[in-house]
Amino acid sequence: MRDRALPDSLIERSDASVPVHAVPTEGLEAILSTLSNVEASWARATGFDATMGAVTIIADAKGGIGRVLFGLGQADAWRRAPLGIGKLPAILPAGDYEFVTDLPDPALGALGWALGNYAFSRYKTTRQPTPRLVIPRGVEIGSARSLARAVTLVRDLVNTPANDLGPAELSLQIFALAERHGAKVSEIVGPALQAANFPLIHAVGRAASDERQPRLVDLVWGNTDHPKVTLVGKGVTFDTGGLDIKPSSGMLLMKKDMGGAANAIGLAQLIMEAQLPIRLRLLVPTVENAISGPAFRPGDVLRSRAGLTVEIGNTDAEGRLILADALTLAVEEKPDLLVDLATLTGAARVALGPDIPPFYTHDDSLAADLARHAGEVGDPLWRLPLWAPYEAMIDSKIADINNAGQGGFAGSMTAALFLDRFVPKTVPWIHADIYAWNPMSRPGRPEGGEAQSIRALFSLISERFAG
Repeated sequence: MRDRALPDSLIERSDASVPVHAVPTEGLEAILSTLSNVEASWARATGFDATMGAVTIIADAKGGIGRVLFGLGQADAWRRAPLGIGKLPAILPAGDYEFVTDLPDPALGALGWALGNYAFSRYKTTRQPTPRLVIPRGVEIGSARSLARAVTLVRDLVNTPANDLGPAELSLQIFALAERHGAKVSEIVGPALQAANFPLIHAVGRAASDERQPRLVDLVWGNTDHPKVTLVGKGVTFDTGGLDIKPSSGMLLMKKDMGGAANAIGLAQLIMEAQLPIRLRLLVPTVENAISGPAFRPGDVLRSRAGLTVEIGNTDAEGRLILADALTLAVEEKPDLLVDLATLTGAARVALGPDIPPFYTHDDSLAADLARHAGEVGDPLWRLPLWAPYEAMIDSKIADINNAGQGGFAGSMTAALFLDRFVPKTVPWIHADIYAWNPMSRPGRPEGGEAQSIRALFSLISERFAG
């Protein structure tokens, strides 16, 4: 599944690299003054003005690429496109390149270059050669490659269609990850979920075919004496909506409904590759929300692992159900940090758009730290409130709680409040409602599956438990 070639676009040195000048608007004339008269005249003639993302390629005496000018724009303009250097691999031919002027954020520049080389190639018969970048000064190449590998893994998982990635195949990816890093992994499958008291996971996935039975995958890694960090990822490998069936247009992207699980897997890989001093646990409830005779129904009342009864207001609000059972298992061992990642609601996209996932927590200090790390690594997140008065929207007249908010308002918040009922306030908890998808291509971010929140979370976890 992993595209092993992509991180190799970052190299330590080259004997024949093409110089690349990162040019801020205010430094344009200073840079041009260091070039030959012919080169500077060419740059001016092509209209290079150093605005953010502007590119001019200057030929050498033999007709090859002599140097590249890349515009950074006004001061801090790069913050609007932190992976903007990812534009270059898409337009430059194969070869080695090296920045000879300073980047505003060398680590993000290296990552942008690596991710700008990404292409989902599983079903392609040919591959394009990869332009390579000499790692910028001050950037640790192992860390840069690890980030690129994690994002690539997430993108590949999300981009894989559901006919090739059902619950069993997603489970195999976790087993393979465990084997690479010496982790222990187990799973509970199909009817065994009922016997093991995971009734909500079983109910959501029981209508799928035999080869796509629901399951709960449980990976554990690290020293048991270290702080416990638990990740939970929503793994709905395809969502029809169940008996509350989606229209065909609403199903087109539902291969990505396991984006929370993909991102949790990518974050787990980052943690294990960095050998962080934590006891990591990764829990992935994975199902296909299908339609057949055994499908759960609107109006059903289901009992959760926690003992709370749930009235089914909508079978298309299935992600929070499988997460509820997994979160209940997670909190039984009182982790020092619990994070769940889920492509949970369209309401989150209406509120903040596709690029900025909302996150929820009761811990103000934890929220402030995560927001800081999100800004530092260019992986945006925005806190929304667990607004207690909105709990009335998920009340049920016949059960403890309803899985679908009433009134059509605050859909992301009511989904978060539903999950909040299964997490004691004594457990530090973050819930992120991610999109895991780029609706259009931009530098370093091609259209398709995307890693969201994991770079910010990895930075936070590294500081809290290894700093």
